[in-house]
Amino acid sequence: MKGATVMGPAAGEGGALGAVDRAVHVVERGTALISGFGIFAMMMLGVAQIVLRKVLNLPILGYIDIVEIMMTFLVFLGLAYTERLGNHIRMEILVSSLKGRLLWLFELASVIVGLFVCATLIKYSWDHAIRAYTSGDSTIDIQLLWWPSKMVVPAALLLLFIRLLVSLWGYLRLVITPSATPIGVPDLIDVDEQARRDVAAAGVDINSDQEGTADGPR
Repeated sequence: MKGATVMGPAAGEGGALGAVDRAVHVVERGTALISGFGIFAMMMLGVAQIVLRKVLNLPILGYIDIVEIMMTFLVFLGLAYTERLGNHIRMEILVSSLKGRLLWLFELASVIVGLFVCATLIKYSWDHAIRAYTSGDSTIDIQLLWWPSKMVVPAALLLLFIRLLVSLWGYLRLVITPSATPIGVPDLIDVDEQARRDVAAAGVDINSDQEGTADGPR
């Protein structure tokens, strides 16, 4: 599987597609941030549960119910952001050998399939959330209502659907003009380039390390 980064235009660049991409990404970053804070909060809650249970024998009431409710927010709110970064798992045994218009056609086809699957999931997850709302479905222990958590699923999938529409626009543009600069779609890179970028992001100077290895210990 190749790595991926986002080919995103700078502010004011990329025309209408670039503007839409940036606007959607603002929302994606917000939902991903909520998910990240939620993970941190659940970690702190877990620590508190262990300490209170082991030290004071006072476990948090409804701890399991709270975790179940929170899991929806943590898992689904980051879907669109991850899609924009191209960090979902991809099988590229065939695609990795393609270039130019043929590559963009395959990517376009995968986005169309993703839109169909996403639309189906939105419909059924919405129906499920409405059933939970009308029936007053709640958790077993402390009777927390399920419908707010279940409403997050179609909302997050709707944002993912919008992101896929932006990708559809981006890939259609590339199919028409394969030499154009990719906008609003992940930039697929090989493993070596991904490793170089990860090292650069960590602030490590590869060249100096290689020189030190070649010259021997100093």
